[in-house]
This record gives sequence, structure tokens and C-alpha cells, in this order.
Amino acid sequence: MVQLTRKKPVSKTADPAVSDRIEAQSHFHTLRLGTPFQPRIDALAKTQDWYNWAGYRAPHSLWDEELEYFAIRSQAALFDISPMTKYRIEGPHAEAFLDRVTLRDVTKLKPGRVHYTAWCDDEGFVLDDGTLFRLSPDRFRLCSQERHLPWLLDSALGFDVIVEEETEAVAGLALQGPTCFAVLRDAGFAGVERLKIFYLAEFPHDGGTAIISRTGFTGDLGYELFVPAEKALSLWDRLMTAGELRGIRAIGYTALNRARLEAGLIVANADFTTAEHAIRADRLRMPDEIGLGFMVDLEKGHFNGRRAILEARAKRKLRHVLVGLEIEGNIPAEHAIVYHRKTQEVGLVSAAMWSPMAKRNIAIASLARPYGDTVVEDLWVEIYAMRELQYQKLMKRAKVVARPFIKLDRRTANPPADF
Repeated sequence: MVQLTRKKPVSKTADPAVSDRIEAQSHFHTLRLGTPFQPRIDALAKTQDWYNWAGYRAPHSLWDEELEYFAIRSQAALFDISPMTKYRIEGPHAEAFLDRVTLRDVTKLKPGRVHYTAWCDDEGFVLDDGTLFRLSPDRFRLCSQERHLPWLLDSALGFDVIVEEETEAVAGLALQGPTCFAVLRDAGFAGVERLKIFYLAEFPHDGGTAIISRTGFTGDLGYELFVPAEKALSLWDRLMTAGELRGIRAIGYTALNRARLEAGLIVANADFTTAEHAIRADRLRMPDEIGLGFMVDLEKGHFNGRRAILEARAKRKLRHVLVGLEIEGNIPAEHAIVYHRKTQEVGLVSAAMWSPMAKRNIAIASLARPYGDTVVEDLWVEIYAMRELQYQKLMKRAKVVARPFIKLDRRTANPPADF
């Protein structure tokens, strides 16, 4: 069983009522978990800027969030992805099971490959998105933002398949940036140059193996590495030693979040609310409403949400659209309201930044159709900017633009460039 919290023992008193009250108030003693890389991360954490990622203590930044971003774009950045939820799914029916619950055709995913996918409830609303790794014909790893074990186990009834969470057992690192291939090569991972984008392979490491995939969340040249938790520190040290002359730096989530926005990638429960977290019915989203309609493979057999998705398309029930925006000026419009003709509220910005790479003020926003779909003119965002200790309301023009906001050739170059 996955242990999510650790509590400081609470002393008992003679009075049961007092004891119960102390127990109820002891929640502030709950500690966030450390990942297998925590000793190395704690040693580098100069800012002490932490947040809660699925019960783990994870850094917003480690030393300087601006320079950490530029480490992604000009060097090699190392980011701990161990808190990402990971499921081992294996057995004779593993392929059929995953084909039944996810949107994409899993039969097309060959061993040694990875694809980005999503899964829905029976009403066609998105439960989550994530990456599916096919490690062998009958063995997969599914990675996601949220936890879905009860739903996966319920869905597995009738299938000869094993579903187990392995979040704590498997440590993960994202190595991203132009010099990351050279770091892996110098670290002795022979043959890593043969990995094309969305390919994976096993490599020897510390008496065992490391799974390396050419994947990432930055839109840059990048890899993700997975090892058993007990091999985590040796992997970290191996990469940091090899990358010393290549400018390798450990980073926090703020820098990664900026890079993913430039790449036009979305985050569950940030850019859309997942079906299990939504409280209000109008917050639910179908794949077509968050830019994931391309995943829906209608040529395969039945999958969760198929009938509802087809009905919504046929009857034009799709009420929202997720778009990229370019906004005038250079003040980020995060969480700004989007208006049509400055008067009618039509949507909300979920992520925004001034992009150093694109040299544009960019954003991702959810808009009510037909705005952002067929009506794309005369859109405005309402920004509140702090000017000399007073907020000033700014109405700035916005236009719908294609995502990704930047496209780097090195992300898909084969073989990867030796920077």
C-alpha cells in the first residue's frame, strides 16, 4: 500500500475528549514525503521554496527560477519526476485492457515505444492525460498526474491483467535541454544516440538497468530516466558528474512550467479540471474541448466514453475550446478574464508568460464556443498590473495563435545534436 503521510505520535491523556481533540488537531504534524533523490535535492535547495506534489515535498525552485529556465533552453536541466504517479500494467490482456480504457489505439504502440494519451469516464469527460510506455509485448507503464488505482482496478474486471501502483518503487528524472544527449553519452549510456523521439530502451546501470525514453515536458531535446528507488542516488551522481562540463543544473517546477507553456503543453487541474476533481458540471471537459480530440481513434473497438464523444460531436454539444493566445504588451495575463469586444466575458486564461524564446506574450485559455473557434476577432484580456503599490486595470488585445508557441528542431533531430 502506498503510504502518503507520516504523523508525529500524539501523546494520550486520561481524558478521552482531550485526547480526541489533540488527535484531530495533529494534522500540522503530517510530513510530506521525500523522493529517492531528496538528499541531493535538499543539498542544492538554496531558495527553500517547496510545494506539495502528490504528497511529496517538491521544489518550485532550487537556486534561481529564471536561470533554471535558461538551463533548460541552453544547457541541461535535471528535474525529479519521481512523484509522478506510475502504474505497472502487465499480463496477457494488458494491451486489450489499455485499449479499452484509453483513447488511442494501443495495438499500434510497439514495444520500445511511448505515446501521449488520455482516458475518460463513461460520459466522455477527461479523467486525466499521461504517457504510456510499452516495455514489452505484455508489460506497460502508465504515468499520470492524478491517482487512478481504484478506477483502473474496477475497469480491469474480466481482463487477465495485473495493475499495481509503483510510484514509490520507481524513481524518475527528466533530463532536458540541448546538451542532455551529450551528458548521457558521456555518462556511458552507449547507444542512447539511437533513441528517436518517443522511443525507449534499457541500459545497464549500477548492477541493474535504467529505462531511458526520449520524452519530456519542455518541447526541447530531452529524455526521461527510470530506475528502482534504491539505484536513484547513483543515477543522480552519474549524470551530475558526466554533465559538469556541459552545464548540467538541477531545477524546480517553475522553470519546467515555463518551458511546457512555450511548448503549448497542458497540465491536468491547471489548464482543465479532471472529471474526478470537478465539483461543478460546467467544469467538465471532453477531449475535443481541451485540444485532445486528435487522440480519439474511432477505428478501434469500444473504449470508455466513445458513445458520449460521438454524440457530442454529432449534436454539437462541445461548448468549449482550449486555445493559444498572443497578447499585446509584455505583462503576463495569468488567470485573466477573456472578453469579446471588451464587454462579453467569454473565457479564462489558465497559464501565461512573456516567452524569452518566442519573444511574445503568450497564454493558454479556455474559451466558450464559438469564441476562439469561429469567432476569433476582437478578443481582449483584462490584466491587473501592480504600478507603484496600486493595481492598474489594463485591457490588452489578444489573438488566437497556433500551439506550440515555439518549435525547436533539436527536439526531433535524429541523431540528436552534440552541443
